[in-house]
Amino acid sequence: MMRRTRHDHDDDHDHAQDAAGGPAPGRRLTPGRKAVLDILEQARRPIGAYEMIDLLAASVGRRPAPTQVYRALDFLVEQGLVHRLASRNAFLACGHSHEASEPVAFLICDGCGHVDEATSPALAADVADVADKLGFAPRAQIIEIAGRCADCATKDVA
Repeated sequence: MMRRTRHDHDDDHDHAQDAAGGPAPGRRLTPGRKAVLDILEQARRPIGAYEMIDLLAASVGRRPAPTQVYRALDFLVEQGLVHRLASRNAFLACGHSHEASEPVAFLICDGCGHVDEATSPALAADVADVADKLGFAPRAQIIEIAGRCADCATKDVA
């Protein structure tokens, strides 16, 4: 069975608490990192680094340096709070419906840009089988699938 997350986050969930309990000493969720995470969670869509700079500038009144934003995004990815979508060169807050080591598939709509995050035991088993057969040790297991979401597909037919 495939589990899907539509990136509608529980407003009571505290990602700062998640990161505060997990990172190594000196790797905490700073105010700048939290601001980046908050913007991604509120947007509920993939955001590129330069759009993130514009959104941070609007919220804090000054433009952060690109290196500052990239470092924050890298940290959030390392902590499992954010995923990077390579095909879009953008970042997306994690739906948190999977283990950090579990393969994740992103279904990305070409029409509206909506992204669903999905996992399944079958996907995990298949990815592990492929990697094992080749003696490969995966570091990240992210699959991006482009196509049309149900809403856009319905509009195409109408």
